[in-house]
Amino acid sequence: MKILALDTATENCSAALLVDGQLTAREQLLARGHAANILGMIDEVLAEAGASLAGLTAIAFGRGPGAFTGVRLAASVTQGLAHGGGVPVVPVSDLAAVAQRVLADDATAQRVLVCNDARMREVYWGCFTRSAQDLAAPVADERVSEPGHVTVPADWASGPDLRGAGTGFAAYPQLRSTLSARLGSIRDVHPRAAEIALLAVPEVIAGRLHSPEEALPVYLRDDVVHPGAGSH
Repeated sequence: MKILALDTATENCSAALLVDGQLTAREQLLARGHAANILGMIDEVLAEAGASLAGLTAIAFGRGPGAFTGVRLAASVTQGLAHGGGVPVVPVSDLAAVAQRVLADDATAQRVLVCNDARMREVYWGCFTRSAQDLAAPVADERVSEPGHVTVPADWASGPDLRGAGTGFAAYPQLRSTLSARLGSIRDVHPRAAEIALLAVPEVIAGRLHSPEEALPVYLRDDVVHPGAGSH
């Protein structure tokens, strides 16, 4: 199995190649210029592994939510590469990718509340649990809202296995102060292509693959025709 993954939904521009469990990855925090860097990263991970587009099993991408132009870029690059290589695509949630970073780094973490800065005084957020495969599994629909409207499921009692993650906690201190008592710890981390590749594995195994035309972004916001506030 060979899965190429890419993500440009946040400041963290990244690409990764997962070949039979072995990861090759590149990432860089960029205020802008994702379009000028992502293809070079992809070329590097493919070259390092001696792989080609045509030999891929699938291309996974961070489908959002995230910055309008960044999410759109990831989808369009994925469409182009998938068409060129004749391979299917797998959309992966950027919030799930953040949760996966926490679960992979901390064996005691079982539940993760992810809050990413959505600009415009809002956060993208979602709740995830550790699956039997040690992967982040959603427990409800992802949402965008004011920080004060972020909640955890009613049956999620406070505990050392409950974590917070994402850029929203640093961007909105009131979110941290409101929820820190319930969360075992809070990590300010971005999504990465490495975790997107890992989350794509069960989708590939189950045959939940999409055509290049179905590599579509997920914005959560309705006003995506006005991208200026959150674009990179």
